Amino acid sequence: MSATEFDVVVIGAGPVGENVADRAVQGGLSVAIIESELVGGECSYWACMPTKALLRDVAAFRAAQHLPGASAAITGTLDVAAVLRRRDRFASEWDDAGQASWLASAGITLIRGRGRIAGPRSVSVTQPDGSDVVLTARHAVVAATGTSAAVPPIPGLAEARPWTSREAVSAKRIPERFTIIGGGVVGTEMATAYSALGAQVTFIARDGVLPNVEPFAAQHVVAALQEDGVRVMIGANPTEVHRDQSGVHVTLADGETIDADELLVATGRTPNTADFGLAALGLRDGGWLQVDDTLRVLGADGNLIDDGWFYAVGDVNHRALLTHQGKYQARAAGDVIVARAAGAPVDDARWGRHAATADHDAVPQVIFTSPEIVAVGLTRATAASSGRHVRFVEYDLGAVAGAALHADGYSGHASILIDDHTDTIVGFTAVGQDVTELVHAATIAITSEVPIHRLWHAVPAYPTISEVWLRLLEAAGR
Repeated sequence: MSATEFDVVVIGAGPVGENVADRAVQGGLSVAIIESELVGGECSYWACMPTKALLRDVAAFRAAQHLPGASAAITGTLDVAAVLRRRDRFASEWDDAGQASWLASAGITLIRGRGRIAGPRSVSVTQPDGSDVVLTARHAVVAATGTSAAVPPIPGLAEARPWTSREAVSAKRIPERFTIIGGGVVGTEMATAYSALGAQVTFIARDGVLPNVEPFAAQHVVAALQEDGVRVMIGANPTEVHRDQSGVHVTLADGETIDADELLVATGRTPNTADFGLAALGLRDGGWLQVDDTLRVLGADGNLIDDGWFYAVGDVNHRALLTHQGKYQARAAGDVIVARAAGAPVDDARWGRHAATADHDAVPQVIFTSPEIVAVGLTRATAASSGRHVRFVEYDLGAVAGAALHADGYSGHASILIDDHTDTIVGFTAVGQDVTELVHAATIAITSEVPIHRLWHAVPAYPTISEVWLRLLEAAGR
């Protein structure tokens, strides 16, 4: 086998691509992985890790403020420089030497450069010195290229040099006046972080704050942001943006102008498939890649590309834009590539080893706002759109003994959705301080399809926030 021929070629060395490559190597296949930026990808340097490092100081500070003994020890505000230094450490100072070393130790060949599809099982790589090399895959090519921030076509916005999530997460200073356009997860988390770090934040959420979660959860977060001094402008519509020596200026449809030192645009993501060679496969460059449950790319007609050699894993397939869900897909894809290469049986049935079933029914998510939001499975809105008949059960988290002990004046809420036909939980949402650790119990209940009568025997420890599970079951009347 030549140096340019491998069993598997993976384009994109973020957490998703790394996991596909690792599973394939563990299965006995040779793998090359191509990366045009930093090994470790968006999550390691501009998303999950540095973002949560920023927000952890905020959460710890606010938790202490809700306990009288601890709050008495607080004599100042957050040390912004220390927060940013800790963030930098968790972003590895934007140096990928450690992750590149891990690839080598795992037996994965790293090729730096920009990869694009050159034909069936063929990838062309433009290397940093400008030279091109063509890699051939004997069994599979995997696109794990992720996404980039989308910048909407608001007049003057692109020219105003707005921040995207990358600049917001890696900023070396906190602007005095900070405007955010976009009410999704990135915008809401950054409003939480930057307001706590001293910025005067204006939060423009044209389509609402966190519109994809249960409304009660978003309402708790909005109330907390407003209490922290954030100006939350739900329904406001930016129509023009310009930057001058005094800062960035956002004009709204009603004529008001918002002045800021920096502007973050957090209005969604776009797939990293531009100039990717997809036209050679009958697909559109720049578009999302549709896949089956074993992550093989489908053509415009819904059928497999050729004989199924092309896979797309992680955000680029638009199934669930979350790192942990992409890694879950990667494990399934790596294992099924190994199985197909060996001519072994493929377990692609619902909840089978080689099928990404959870993408449809049990995607867990944590939103690290203050208070935090956790959710898994369906919401009332998604249940209604899918035709599921569900019963909504809710409970005040502040009335749970463990939560009341956790913080004075604890405010939160939790809900479950019970499928009327199966009598199982198909959705869970909670909002409140430190609810993050509740989500995996809900994920297990949903993926295991545990009937309600059996959940009665899962006794929550007292006094913990997890006691809400008992209260929800009592509220369900079972």
